[in-house]
Amino acid sequence: MLNNNFHGVLQQKIFEVLLQSVKELSIETYIVGGFVRDHLLGIERAKDIDIVAIGSGIELAQVTQKKLTNACPIKIFKSYGTAMIQWKGINIEFVGARKESYSRESRNPKIFSGTLEDDQKRRDFTINAMAVSLNPKNIGKLIDPFNGLKDLENGVIKTPQDPSITYSDDPLRMLRAIRFAAQLKFKIENRSLNAIKENVNRLSIIKSERIVDELNKILMTQTPSIGYLLLEQTGLLEKIIPELVNLKGIEEIEGQKHKDNFYHTLEVVDNLGMRSNNLWLRWAALLHDIGKAPTKKFHQKIGWTFHGHELVGSKMVYKLFKRLKMPLNEKMKYVQKLVMMSSRPIIISEDIVSDSAVRRLVFDAGDLLEDLITLCEADITTKNPTRFKQYHNNFKIVRQKIIEVEERDRIRNFQPPVTGEMIMKHFNLKPCKEIGVIKEAIKEAILEGEIPNDYEAAFNLMLRKGNEIGLATNV
Repeated sequence: MLNNNFHGVLQQKIFEVLLQSVKELSIETYIVGGFVRDHLLGIERAKDIDIVAIGSGIELAQVTQKKLTNACPIKIFKSYGTAMIQWKGINIEFVGARKESYSRESRNPKIFSGTLEDDQKRRDFTINAMAVSLNPKNIGKLIDPFNGLKDLENGVIKTPQDPSITYSDDPLRMLRAIRFAAQLKFKIENRSLNAIKENVNRLSIIKSERIVDELNKILMTQTPSIGYLLLEQTGLLEKIIPELVNLKGIEEIEGQKHKDNFYHTLEVVDNLGMRSNNLWLRWAALLHDIGKAPTKKFHQKIGWTFHGHELVGSKMVYKLFKRLKMPLNEKMKYVQKLVMMSSRPIIISEDIVSDSAVRRLVFDAGDLLEDLITLCEADITTKNPTRFKQYHNNFKIVRQKIIEVEERDRIRNFQPPVTGEMIMKHFNLKPCKEIGVIKEAIKEAILEGEIPNDYEAAFNLMLRKGNEIGLATNV
């Protein structure tokens, strides 16, 4: 049951001040957009409030800002006729009612003053086009010319105007339609869905940063596969991340098939979504198998293989991030490393879990170890209940082994007990390859469990290794 009573909400301090400003200026004013939609759905999160004034939204903002104690300085955007106030974590945007005119080359429209109906017509979806009056004559009244309330009740995403024009004018709305469908678990109206398919090429006028912002929001939904399936079905995903679309399909040769790695990927992302809200870990899940398309081969004796897909996939991550203008920093390196190591815990869990294998995993993964194990557990998508249980039990064993090895050997992010400087001083050496040989021998011996991770054992091995390669002790 939708909550269409706004009188309780309007008693909040922010709205009391707004109502005072509206009365003082005698300016026709409405709340519009997401705040109205969320209240109707029973989602009470007053972080963003959009206000439409029939007249100067900037003047209304200025008067309101003065009345709000400890409000941040007002931000005014004259070219758009908008103003922003921040107060106690709430963003209030004011705009004068307007109508818009678009050109083919840009999603930034020419703006003209208009009526409330003009302003509602320019909104992206009917569920975002509803308005609530802040005017003395009808405070709290819902103005809904496009039956947005009915679409909320029926769980439908549709546009107030012809969807083909709506999406062509501002192609970002295609991604927003899919994002809302994923967030609210609504269905996109068929006419609107077809219009998205017809307008996929218009996506080229949208900046990559805005596209990625919507991809992130879809990825952070409760069930990301809903949105990414819609992206694929409409043709948008092929324009944005073709590496994922290339995973789609099952080939069969001589009766041997491989799984559809696209749908498998979406299962992994959903599984991970139940375990973590880490955006970049979700990106790692989304991209963990992208190297399988270019590495896929069929061998008569062993069937389908994807040898080296982790290495290839990690290199593809960099190219993908660069193309989409995503951050080429530690976040990208984090995703790369998880993609690169995405099979390591799985291989360990399938075999007898040796201490040396666990030590190497802990050493190589470092601080990413917990996220890597979480990713690999999400990667278990087998429909065979026996194998599903077995894999998860094996990961419990791996997790316990990691705890035991960590407590005993202190491997995570460890530095060898004997440093390069110590080796140089003891053997009277300048920088040379022999130092690296000794350090590598110590590291390997610790990881293999041949010596404990302590100074005395490492120092004695240094002496033996130095003697083997003919180094003289500096006595």
